[in-house]
Amino acid sequence: MRLNALTLAVAGLATLSIASTALAQKKYDPGANDKEIKVGHINPYSGPASAYGNIGRAIGAYFDKVNAEGGVNGRKINFITLDDGYNPAKTVEQARKLVEEEEVLLVFQTLGTPPNSAIHKYMNTKKVPQLFVATGATKWGDPKNFPWTMGWQPNYQSEAKIYAQHILETKPNAKIAVLYQNDDYGKDYLKGFEDGLGDKGKTMIVSKVSYEVTDPTIDSQMVSLKGTGADTFFNITTPKFAAQAIKKAAEIGWKPTHYLNSVSASVGSVMNPAGPENGVGIFTASYLKDPTDPQFQKGKEWDDWLAWMKKYHASADLKDVNNVYGYTVAQGLVQVLKQAGDNLTRENIMKQAASLDMSLPMLLPGVNVKTGPDDFYPIEREQLAKFDGKTWQLFGKVYGR
Repeated sequence: MRLNALTLAVAGLATLSIASTALAQKKYDPGANDKEIKVGHINPYSGPASAYGNIGRAIGAYFDKVNAEGGVNGRKINFITLDDGYNPAKTVEQARKLVEEEEVLLVFQTLGTPPNSAIHKYMNTKKVPQLFVATGATKWGDPKNFPWTMGWQPNYQSEAKIYAQHILETKPNAKIAVLYQNDDYGKDYLKGFEDGLGDKGKTMIVSKVSYEVTDPTIDSQMVSLKGTGADTFFNITTPKFAAQAIKKAAEIGWKPTHYLNSVSASVGSVMNPAGPENGVGIFTASYLKDPTDPQFQKGKEWDDWLAWMKKYHASADLKDVNNVYGYTVAQGLVQVLKQAGDNLTRENIMKQAASLDMSLPMLLPGVNVKTGPDDFYPIEREQLAKFDGKTWQLFGKVYGR
């Protein structure tokens, strides 16, 4: 009897141990529980950068699909997206609301360099992930000083160096005019461009003109740039101003070799509004499959994206690459959450985000997502493309590492 009692006691302890281990395996920080994961997001649904509102809507539509299919590891994503109008002061207000009132697990894909700069220190002081920010500024890849912030897209300086290299190879005596947004975003691209040109840049760049995001138009800047006699133009602008610049160049008969930063290369939200005929011959860099490119309009990856658009995002423009972007970055977060499993702590979210090695369906061939504890730049490859009036025609090698 004593032996039986001892056996039962040991069995009971073993059962308790297993139960406690099972319970211990589930770890939650604010914003996560057995049923949901709260994800915060800040986007300019209004204001001068409102064309990027399509990204936020696409992300929400992808999470609708994920939730309809059972969520991530059995948990639904509660996506809380707020408008900041591309105003850094409003971004600070919205970030505080998400972290302190909504108590989200993480803040994901906040858009824009100035808005993210405004909350950079706050997010790191609070130790809340500022994950896959929607800006390519180089500062988002600094895990030593800002371990809670990570970028997503190729960084602006590296992209600008690709344009500089192409100019040096194809037009070494170019006279270059630059239009840039007067903030960290514009200056980051400009620095990469000047670094890429090297010492020759001092003589090749004949004019650098900036604009404020609050300016109604950039017409006067375009007239000024044409007046310099420049035969090459680097257009560092967000969508509204990119479309204006392309249209104005056509109106005033200025036909330089034109390079447009990738953040404004959407056929739907920039090239068509500018008049697609006005954009023929413009160069950009790409890392996503453009939905207007016939070569990508076939196969399972395209069919899956199109089916998602029709079912969950039916009112959106099929020609807008921002819908490809939102779909792809949302898949990136879902992978992080899958890897996190039942350890939904903020620390583990960053740990998983820093251990990615994957391809995603709508990234260009040769472009992947790879991170590490000392590498917070998930996507580092791009390919040059030229606009033909309907779509971007890819050419040349894939740049990056």
